[in-house]
Amino acid sequence: MAAGRGDSAQAVDALAQLCRTYWYPVYAFVRRQGHESHDAEDLTQEFFARFLAKEYFGRADPMLGRFRSFLLACVKNFLSEQRRQARRLKRGGRQTIISWDSQTAEERYRSEPADPVTPEQVYDRRWALTLLETVLARLAEQQSAAGNKQVFARLKDYLWGETRQTSYAEMAERLGMTEGAVKVTVHRLRRRLRDLLREEVAHTVAVGEEIDEELRHLIGVIRG
Repeated sequence: MAAGRGDSAQAVDALAQLCRTYWYPVYAFVRRQGHESHDAEDLTQEFFARFLAKEYFGRADPMLGRFRSFLLACVKNFLSEQRRQARRLKRGGRQTIISWDSQTAEERYRSEPADPVTPEQVYDRRWALTLLETVLARLAEQQSAAGNKQVFARLKDYLWGETRQTSYAEMAERLGMTEGAVKVTVHRLRRRLRDLLREEVAHTVAVGEEIDEELRHLIGVIRG
């Protein structure tokens, strides 16, 4: 909603944040549609350039559903238009340039599982992981500001269902804490992570009642 409010500084900042955050789910969707890497780069760049030009954000209506679904519908419409025009996009041109690392994008895409999932499933998974990465980064910043940077760096793998090679007792010894203190710290970090994830999801849905439903969907997507 902020991104569609004219040429204000708030709108510009919101647009830039959305483009930086969600370019990879869009890129992964375009690649899974069968486009080669260079074409997918061009298409993703052009798609977000149009967002920056307000051609799509002006249509956004929070009462019509989740931003995740809105963005995917916009991508599908954009690709359909490109197919109808039957022309290859040129890089750069006079469009606004969005800073992103295309080499990193392709490396990430090639590391995706080879399972025969649909483009929509790829998009949803990358969207979910993007949200998780965003809130983990926010939590890391908060912990650093609180003077807990080193503790968080050691405990972050305990926060989201990853296989851990180190027991709580071993980690407690490394941190100079009791095992109970480590467990309490992990519990608090997990609770804060859930709060931040809920807050992030709240930015992308129309009404509060949809937050829990969207959280369940995204967590299910991540866990497969």
